Amino acid sequence: MAQPDHSTTEIESPDKWEAQMRKGCLEMAVLASLWHGRLYGLEILRVLERDSSLVLAEGTIYPILNRLRAEGLVESQWVEAEAGHPRKYYELTQSGRDRATRMAETWTRFSAGLGYLIEPVLKDRRVEQPL
Repeated sequence: MAQPDHSTTEIESPDKWEAQMRKGCLEMAVLASLWHGRLYGLEILRVLERDSSLVLAEGTIYPILNRLRAEGLVESQWVEAEAGHPRKYYELTQSGRDRATRMAETWTRFSAGLGYLIEPVLKDRRVEQPL
């Protein structure tokens, strides 16, 4: 049986790897974006882009918000706008705040450990680059 050629697989693609890493952080990022109060979908997208460089298509955020709502982590409410159409606002429930806190603590421990692990890689890279 032939072995797959891993030299050109998608796993090694930096773009694919970065996309998977970002995708894994979306739930935490969405919950964190709502920490200070309720926002509607496009506001959440703007906060994510501004504060975390997570750039999402508009159609990506709503399935995530619907899943978070189904899990009881966010609540939603339609609000009439003074000008324009009504907007659906999302806010964290207490369960959502608890989940966001646990995720942030886990992320902080994980990223600190990973940062320690990769520090020599970045240090060696800086030394190798010509000035």
